[in-house]
Amino acid sequence: MTGDRVLAQDLTQDAFVKLLGHFQDLRNRDAFWWYLRRTIVNLSRSYFRRRQVERGYLGRLRPPEAVAAPDVGDRERIRRALLKLRPEQRAAVVLRYYEDMTEADTAEILGRPLGTVKSMVSRGIDTLREELTEDA
Repeated sequence: MTGDRVLAQDLTQDAFVKLLGHFQDLRNRDAFWWYLRRTIVNLSRSYFRRRQVERGYLGRLRPPEAVAAPDVGDRERIRRALLKLRPEQRAAVVLRYYEDMTEADTAEILGRPLGTVKSMVSRGIDTLREELTEDA
C-alpha cells in the first residue's frame, strides 16, 4: 500500500503497538488480525494525508525539482504505477490482489460499501494497465 518497505514496516509496528495497548479491550480476540489490518490502513491513510499537506506547503515555498527515477525492472515499474494511484485506490488494489482478500473483506477493512470498493479496484486496475502499457 505504501510503496516503501521501510515505511510499511514502521506503520505495521505502530499498528501492533496501538492495538496491543488495547488488546484487553477487544470484545472478540479472534478478530485481532482484522483490527490490525484496519489499523494499518488507517495509519497509511493518515500518513499520506499528512504527506500531501507537507508537499503542498513545500511546493509553495520553492518550485519542484525534476528527478527521474531509474527503471530497474518490472517490479519497480509496478511500484511506481501503484504510487500514482490515489491512496484509497492503492489500498483497495493491494488488499484485493496482494493480500488476496475478497471484495467483501476489502470493503469491510476500508469501511466502504461493496460497490465503491469494486469501482475503486476496477478503476485502479485500469489506471495501472494504462501506466504500464505507456512505460513498455
